[in-house]
Amino acid sequence: MDGNHERQPFASWLLQQQNKGGFIGSLAKGMKDARGFPRQGSVDDVRKFLSTIRAEGDAFEALDDAENDWLCH
Repeated sequence: MDGNHERQPFASWLLQQQNKGGFIGSLAKGMKDARGFPRQGSVDDVRKFLSTIRAEGDAFEALDDAENDWLCH
């Protein structure tokens, strides 16, 4: 087994969370068809995108939760 496992890009991982309950699943569903969403982007790329589209505070809270979840996997 290779010890140099590369982590999946955050945005790509997030899009796969659409069936997850709660805020993370809702965020993933909302980003699925969002024009300009950085599909291979980092957490910071997604945060900038949310700022650009003037997302509400709940989206940023969900992003923080999603980042923690992603880092654990």
